[in-house]
Amino acid sequence: MGTAGQVCSLDNYLVLPDHTMDDRIRAAKEALGADLVILGHHYQRDEVIRFADFRGDSYKLSQQAAQAGGKYIVFCGVHFMAESADILARPGQLTILPDLNAGCSMADMAEITQVEDCWETLVRAGITDDEGSGVTPVTYMNSTAAIKAFCGERGGVVCTSSNAAGALQWAMSKASPPGGTSGRQGQKILFLPDQHLGRNTGYKLGIPLHEMVVWDPYMLEGGVDRERLRKARVILWKGHCSVHQRFLPEHVDRVRSKYPGIRVIVHPECRWEVCQKADGVGSTEGLLKMIREAPRGTMFAVGTEIHLVNRMGKEFGSEGKRVLSLDDSGCLCTTMFRISPQHLCWALENLVERNIVNRIQVREEVKRWARVALDRMLEIP
Repeated sequence: MGTAGQVCSLDNYLVLPDHTMDDRIRAAKEALGADLVILGHHYQRDEVIRFADFRGDSYKLSQQAAQAGGKYIVFCGVHFMAESADILARPGQLTILPDLNAGCSMADMAEITQVEDCWETLVRAGITDDEGSGVTPVTYMNSTAAIKAFCGERGGVVCTSSNAAGALQWAMSKASPPGGTSGRQGQKILFLPDQHLGRNTGYKLGIPLHEMVVWDPYMLEGGVDRERLRKARVILWKGHCSVHQRFLPEHVDRVRSKYPGIRVIVHPECRWEVCQKADGVGSTEGLLKMIREAPRGTMFAVGTEIHLVNRMGKEFGSEGKRVLSLDDSGCLCTTMFRISPQHLCWALENLVERNIVNRIQVREEVKRWARVALDRMLEIP
C-alpha cells in the first residue's frame, strides 16, 4: 500500500495472481471494520463474492447496505446497482464500484435522450401528455438512475423481476399514483429497458402479444406506426440482457431429450418462447426458492448466469439435487466478471489509506425523482 493520502495504482494490482489478494482483502476489511459494507451480486465470481457481507440481487443489496450502516458501501456488481445503492444510502454513506468499467449492456440500451425522444413522440401523437396521463412509464431496476428519475417525474415506477406483475397491474389500473393526482384507469405502459421481462410479464397478466409493440430507439418514431401505438396496451423498449437472450427454445428441447424428467426453470429476462417451454419462471431469488423447495433427487436445468448456476450446483448438490446450465456452453455476464479480487483489494486498501476511489454519486435532482419511483414500488402489494 502507499503512504497516507497517496492513491495506490490499480496497475500494480492487476499484474498479481488472484490468490495473492485474499489475505490483503481480509486485512483491509479488518482495518476498516464497521465502516465497511461489501455487497456481492449473485452473478459475481466466487473469488470476489466470498468476501461479501451481503449477497443478493441489486435492490435487496442496496436496502441491506442502507440498513446495515457503515460509511463505505463497496458494491461488487455493475454501475446501475451502485447508483441504486447511492440513491437509497443514508446521509454520510459513500458508494464505491471497484471497477468503473463494470457496466450493464441492458441498462445501456435505454439512454435518457432516446427515452425523452420517445416520450416526445407519444406526446405529439396525443397518446400521453407531459405528466403521463395516458402512458405510465415503468422501468426495470436494471436501468440508469436517469431513467428511474424520468419515470418518477412522470408518475411512473421502478420494478424488479419478482414484482414486475404488480407494477404493471398498478400502472394499468391504479386510479392515481401514490402522491399523484392524474387519472390512471386504462393506462398504456412504456416498459423499459428489457422487452423480454415486459413481454413475459404482460402475457402472464393476460395481455395478448398483438397488444404489445416494440419501440426501437434507432428507428424513426420507434419503427411503430401511430395507429399501432394507439391500439397497443404495452410499448416495449427494444432492450435485452445479453446473458439471458442467449438461451433458445432448442436448448430446452435438447436438455429434455438428454435428461428425461429434468425440470427447466428460467429467468423472466429470457425470450418469450423459452419461458413458454419452461416448467418454471422466476427471479433469481425465485429460482433459488424453486430448487430449495424441490424434493431430493430433482434435476434442474437453469436458464441464468453461469456463476450463479455453478454456485447452485455446489450448494444444492449436498442435498441430493443436481443443477445444470440450460446451455452447455454456459452464459457469462462479462461486465459483472470485470470486478476481480485485484479491483476489490485496490479499492479497499485505498480506503484504508483514506483515499476514496471510484465513488458513484448520483446528482441530487436525479436522486430525488429516482427515489420517488423506488418508493412507489415499495407501496405496490
